[in-house]
Amino acid sequence: MIVKPRSRFIKIKCQDCGNEQIVFNKPATTVRCLICGKTLIETRGGLGKINGKILEELE
Repeated sequence: MIVKPRSRFIKIKCQDCGNEQIVFNKPATTVRCLICGKTLIETRGGLGKINGKILEELE
């Protein structure tokens, strides 16, 4: 039996500037938008709190 990881990379869109960015859904630190600096995903000790729109989950 092959176990698949529960963590993934996701593509999210910034609500303020529209920038699309690929991030990890279980971040160790807060991830900010590279263009405007808005917080896209916050650390929560596991799955992060997403503050943008999820466009797709990458495998």
